[in-house]
Amino acid sequence: MALQSHDGSCHCGKVTFTAKVDLDATITCNCSRCQRLGVVLTQCRREDFDLKSGAEVLADYRFNTGKIGHRFCRDCGIQTHGEGISPEGKATVMVNVNCLHDVDPRKLTSYHYDGAAV
Repeated sequence: MALQSHDGSCHCGKVTFTAKVDLDATITCNCSRCQRLGVVLTQCRREDFDLKSGAEVLADYRFNTGKIGHRFCRDCGIQTHGEGISPEGKATVMVNVNCLHDVDPRKLTSYHYDGAAV
């Protein structure tokens, strides 16, 4: 599947965004955070992610190496995305597919990343 533009938001709607993502490239992860959240993620280039509203209510959580900024709404607690640097040195965003308005992530075939082993 090619890159497609999707709108998304947190639960309360204060954080809104548009992201160009490939839904054939979704992942699940069993690291200590993702396992608890049950997120389905897809990666996009930083320039393909447009935060429309809510910058003032976004909080940042970092753990382990601290390289990934897990961004979530301070009001409703939903993690909409994470920001970091890819192994190739490029700014990337990991979008929580559960936050996309027109997508049912349970119908996607996701690659499972063993984050617990890292």
